[in-house]
Amino acid sequence: MPYQPLPNYLRAHRKRLELSQGDLAYLLGCGSGAKVSRYEHFRRQPNLSSVFAFEVIIGVAARQLFVASYVDAKRDVVRRARRLLRSLAGQPETPRLRRRIMTLRAILSGIICRTERT
Repeated sequence: MPYQPLPNYLRAHRKRLELSQGDLAYLLGCGSGAKVSRYEHFRRQPNLSSVFAFEVIIGVAARQLFVASYVDAKRDVVRRARRLLRSLAGQPETPRLRRRIMTLRAILSGIICRTERT
């Protein structure tokens, strides 16, 4: 069975740091631990500001804290980059088109290389 990452790993990291949900909520600037609980139980997605705050508090990169969101975003970008690259085939070659194609290929090769190493 293929590996399915959890939507986030907030609870595990919070427990490792021995912080309560209330402690984490306070550090995030939230009113109570209820919001943290909703994040930990995958019932709510944090906004970008909270994602970066989690990274600062926990000391782990956001893409490692929110693995499933990162994996989904990566998959979607790869799919769209491939589709865009195919749509550019056959267009008259211009300097701008060459740069666009190089950018798309760099995105694809960078993602593929990083994926193969992990």
